[in-house]
Amino acid sequence: MSVAKVVEITSDSTESFEDAIRRGIERSEKSLKNVRGAWIAEQKVIVEDGNIIRYRVTMRVSFVLE
Repeated sequence: MSVAKVVEITSDSTESFEDAIRRGIERSEKSLKNVRGAWIAEQKVIVEDGNIIRYRVTMRVSFVLE
């Protein structure tokens, strides 16, 4: 039997939503052990002068407690 915990994080990228997700997962793994999954709670873009300048995701990352 295992017990998991979920934390909410926000990550962004100047390239894409996919890159923002990848960066968030990579950073999570530096602080959390046993990362097992994530789901995207929210996606948004930051616009400046009619152009998208940032892609931002809020995600919930789950990890198994030791």
